Formats: sequence, structure tokens, C-alpha cells
Amino acid sequence: MRRELIGAAAACVFAAAGAQAQISGDAVKIGVIQDFSGVYADVVGNSSLLAVQMAVEDYGGKVLGKPIQVLQADHQNKPDIASNVVRQWLDVDKVDLLAGNGTSSVGLAIRGIARERGIIDINTSAASSDLTGKACSPTGFHWVYDTYALAKVTGAAAVKSGGDSWYFLTADYAFGHALERDVTAFVSAGGGKVLGGVRHPLSTADFSSFLLQAQASKAKVIGLANAGNDTVNSIKQAAEFGIVAGGQKLAGLLVFITDINALGLKTAQGLLLTESFYWDMTDDTRKFGTRFAERRGKMSGGKSLMPNMMNAGDYESTLHYLKAVEAAGTDDPAKVAVKMREMPINSLYAKDVKIREDGRVMRPMYLFQVKAPGESKGPWDYYKLVETVSGDDAWRPAAESECPLMKKS
Repeated sequence: MRRELIGAAAACVFAAAGAQAQISGDAVKIGVIQDFSGVYADVVGNSSLLAVQMAVEDYGGKVLGKPIQVLQADHQNKPDIASNVVRQWLDVDKVDLLAGNGTSSVGLAIRGIARERGIIDINTSAASSDLTGKACSPTGFHWVYDTYALAKVTGAAAVKSGGDSWYFLTADYAFGHALERDVTAFVSAGGGKVLGGVRHPLSTADFSSFLLQAQASKAKVIGLANAGNDTVNSIKQAAEFGIVAGGQKLAGLLVFITDINALGLKTAQGLLLTESFYWDMTDDTRKFGTRFAERRGKMSGGKSLMPNMMNAGDYESTLHYLKAVEAAGTDDPAKVAVKMREMPINSLYAKDVKIREDGRVMRPMYLFQVKAPGESKGPWDYYKLVETVSGDDAWRPAAESECPLMKKS
């Protein structure tokens, strides 16, 4: 009996050791790599970091009995800097999840490393649809939006409303190129024409020469294939040139609620835009938005910011990842990635949303119009819903995918 008791005790010790060994490095580490100082800092940066931290807190700070740690780094919108940070995180810090990962040039660079190393990367900020196309990965996910969905929802809506001639102001890097490419396809499919375009450097202060070329084109729609402060500055300067007053329309192809707040309703009113999240849609989103804004205000010395769709995606994707770790009983990336695809997403703004083989989250997308000043009932009351586009209709069909993981039908 004594031998049996000793054997049973030893078995328990080995079983406990085996269970603990399922979490590598004795902690689950999440690395948030974003623009904390450049053109996109206001829409991601500390807001993305806060969203991930809130998700970790709401989950209880531990998973499978092990602590969850959050690291942060500023990639400065440079793929080489991002690549160096990620390699250090993987080799030295043993990071389990790469989160955020915008912009597109940075996101694609990170995806290449993560795919090679078999590490999970969840992209909430980069827009290039190539992330679920030729750059797809078994451990890669594209969570919030992409250039295909933005092009289909915003671009197609503009053509339907009479905007059948276009001229592009395009940010000269992977994101801008992909967005212009995808919008052009939908404009052409709708019977419209692209009259030309001009590319501008990232973080441009003076858009005057680019806007004058767009104005001279006589195109009915000037498509802004840029984001962040570049979008805000181009819209402000377009107003100064009287472009909209002169009869041309602006199509903000990637616009966030934080951009509208910076522009003000007087300048932004009437703008059509596509998002996957709006803080004022449901009771759950309003509670989250209010809580986020209070925390964000404390981080920035009183400057309250509502969450945009990327920040909501950071929160939601972190929770989904942690649930998948719990369900898999391990932080092994391959096993967790399988669980993430198996489990439907149920969060504060997504119900029973599936993740496709290519890593695309098949959420619905929403076409919004910015309210006029007289329509707004208070701070951050900026949008009115124009159309809801289902997940099946918003995203690139499987049959058109370049991702080798996809089952073509």
C-alpha cells in the first residue's frame, strides 16, 4: 500500500508538472507593436495598448494559472525596425502573440517572420487584403477590416450615388497601393472610370499640389487612399481649396471616428465611410466605449478618446486568443490557432462570427454617413447608419483568394 501511495503521489507530481509545462516560459506574453509616435499614433498607439490591457484585466490577468504579460514597442512605421523588434521578442523575450502590427508594410513584414517561426500574429490595424491572400499564414489572422471590404462598401456606394469618375490621392506604400487597386476594381465593375491619381509620401504636411491636380481632373470623386493624419490633413486642406464646395466629392476610404473628432462635424459632415465598429451601436458597445474613454483620458492628461474599430478589435482579438489558449490547454501556437478558427467569436460587438481558413474574421461591415452639426446630440455622436453589409458579402470570396490555405469552391 505504501508503494502504491508513493506511486500515486509521484504520478500527481508528474501530471502537475506536465500541466504547467503547457505554458512556455511560465507566462503568456503579448507584444503590442504599433505606431506610438507617428502619423497613426492618435488612432492606434496608446489606444491599442490600452485595449489589450483592458482585455487582459477583464480575463482576470491569468490563463491556465499563469500570468499574462503585455509588452509594447514603437515600429515608427518602418518595416526594418518592426522586424528587429519582433525577432528580439521571439528570441529573447519569448513572446507568444504579436498584436496590432499596423501599417500594411509593417504588417506584411511581421507576417513573414511570424509565418516562418510559427508564431501567432493578429493584425488589427494594417489594411492590405494580401494578409489573407498571398501572405496568409496558418497562425495569422486579419481581424478588423481590409482594403477589399473598404473598397467594396465605400467605393461601390459612391458609384451607385453617381460618383462614376474618380481621381486618387494615394499614400505611397503597400496600404495605399492595395486600397487604390481594390477600389479601382469596384469602380470599374460599377461602370465608373478612374481618370488618374497621384501618390504622396507618408506623413505629408502640405497636400496643396496633390489637391490641385485632383481638382483639375474634374473627377466627380476624389478617393483618399490614405489614413490617420494624412486623411485629416487632406480633408482639411480640400476644404480650404473649396473642392467640395466646387462640386467634387471626397471619398474617405479609411476613416476612423478619431479622425472625425479631429476634423469636426462642420468639415466632415456628409462623408461616407466604412467601419466594423461604432461605440454607440448597442448597450454593450456604449458601456465599453465609456469605460475605454475614461481610461484613455487618464493616459493622455484628460484628452478623452472613444475607441475606433481597431481598438475594439485589439480588445476582442486578445480575449479570443486567451479563450483559445484556455480551450487548447496550451500556448502552443499551432494548437491555439486551430482553436481560434474552431471557436466562433462572441464579444461586445460580434456575435457568432466565424474565422475563415485564411485568417479572415467574417464580421459584418457598416456604411456610415457623418452627421451634420445639427444632427449630433452630444460629444462623439457622429455617425448615422446607412447600410449593413453581411460578412459573406463584405469580404473577398474564397474562389478569388490567392491564399493556399483556402478551399476553393
